[in-house]
Amino acid sequence: MQRYVEKVGSVIHAVHFFRYNATCHLPLATCLLPLAPHPTPPMSTILIIEDEPELVRVLRSYLEKENFEVLKAYRGDTGLKLWEQEKPDLVLLDLNLPGMNGLDVARKIRRKSQTPIIMVTARVEEMDQLIGLELGADDYITKPFSPRVVVAKVRAVLRRTTSSPEELRTMAIGNLKINIDAHTVTREGEGVDLTPTEFTLLHTLAEQPGRAFSRLQLLEATQGAAYEGYERTIDAHIKNLRAKLEKDPKNPTYIETVFGVGYRFAHSPS
Repeated sequence: MQRYVEKVGSVIHAVHFFRYNATCHLPLATCLLPLAPHPTPPMSTILIIEDEPELVRVLRSYLEKENFEVLKAYRGDTGLKLWEQEKPDLVLLDLNLPGMNGLDVARKIRRKSQTPIIMVTARVEEMDQLIGLELGADDYITKPFSPRVVVAKVRAVLRRTTSSPEELRTMAIGNLKINIDAHTVTREGEGVDLTPTEFTLLHTLAEQPGRAFSRLQLLEATQGAAYEGYERTIDAHIKNLRAKLEKDPKNPTYIETVFGVGYRFAHSPS
């Protein structure tokens, strides 16, 4: 067995394993045969909307190695059309795009669907990131970044859209009904559309009414170890949740603020 390491600059991109053909009488390099890849079915479909071709190429390579199907668009308007046509499982969305900026693309997607969105941006201002989250993005990544971190974040967000067998149950609290299996929420019998992150946040709080969670605890529950953001992003998600769940978001009855700590779900929401 031989090993070949592909290195570009100071970054090791991949390690390839080869099997030596003992019956081959040609030079050694010719006798190194690549191992056949394991035939595994395609996983989720990821749409990359990014105007830097080289970045798209690298992200696509890493995601495809993890068995994701990848679609790409270099403009905001064409990316939106591709999303409408293909209905991907997750969108990696740059903020600065020709044709239509990323915030407008996210806004249009959220009007029609709860497709998970991860914002990709070179902007470091916290306000830009909070605006993206308030529009319904599930996470964000700031350039420059490691492609491996992107793959980890993609997996973390997609995990929040599925349920494990032990979670197949329904929670009923006050006028809210939370179906853990179907990832659906109803209030007084009417459906409430939540993003995957909003749903996981609500589920985490509602499972233990009265318990105060810090922002860091809620970040860990919703984003996992792959998350690299600020604790204040939880405030943006809570604001969105209250707007969708509360009759009067400024006087919430479901999700209460615990000053100096974080948030809790009310014991007996009215």
